[in-house]
Amino acid sequence: MKTIILDRDGVINVDSALYIKSPAEWKPIEGSLQAIARLNQAGYRVIVATNQSGIGRGLFDMDTLNAMHEKMHKQLAAVGGRIDAIFYCPHTADEQCGCRKPKPGMFERIAKVYNMDLKGIPAVGDSLRDLEAGSAAGCNPILVRTGKGEKTEAEGHLPKGTTIHDNLAAAVDALLGKPANK
Repeated sequence: MKTIILDRDGVINVDSALYIKSPAEWKPIEGSLQAIARLNQAGYRVIVATNQSGIGRGLFDMDTLNAMHEKMHKQLAAVGGRIDAIFYCPHTADEQCGCRKPKPGMFERIAKVYNMDLKGIPAVGDSLRDLEAGSAAGCNPILVRTGKGEKTEAEGHLPKGTTIHDNLAAAVDALLGKPANK
C-alpha cells in the first residue's frame, strides 16, 4: 500500500510558538484536510508523526492530546478523509529520547509496526527536524512553506533531494500529478 508520513503542527494545522494546547487551538490549514482526503482516495495510507513536547512540558495531558486528535479525525471525516495512524513523541529535547525528531526513532517505529521499508516514502514537514528524521529513515523529504516552512527554507541546509511546496495541498498535487479540484 502506498504510504505518506505527515508532520501535524504547521503541515495539517496552524502552528503556534506557544504550542497547540487544546482542541480550541487546533485549526486546520486551509486545504490540508481536503488534501488528505485526496490522498486517501488515491489509495494512500496516511500516517502522522508528530513531536508533542507540550506533554513533557506539562502544558497539556494525554486526554487533551486525544481530544485534539479526535477533532482532527472528525473534521477529516466531514470531508471524506482519514488518518490511519498517529505516532507521537511526548518528550522534551532535554530527555534525549530516540523518538523525538530529528532522530528517526518515530519513523523506525512506523516501519516496524507496518513491516515496511520507508525508502522512497514521502515525508512532509515544515521544520528541518521533520525533514532530517524522514531522510534518516530513507523517506523522500518534502518541505511545505506553512508553519515554520518559510523560515526553514530560508535557513537552508535541507536534506539532499528535498522538494518544496507552498502547502500540503500543493505537495499532494505534485505527488498525485494532478491539480486539486477547485
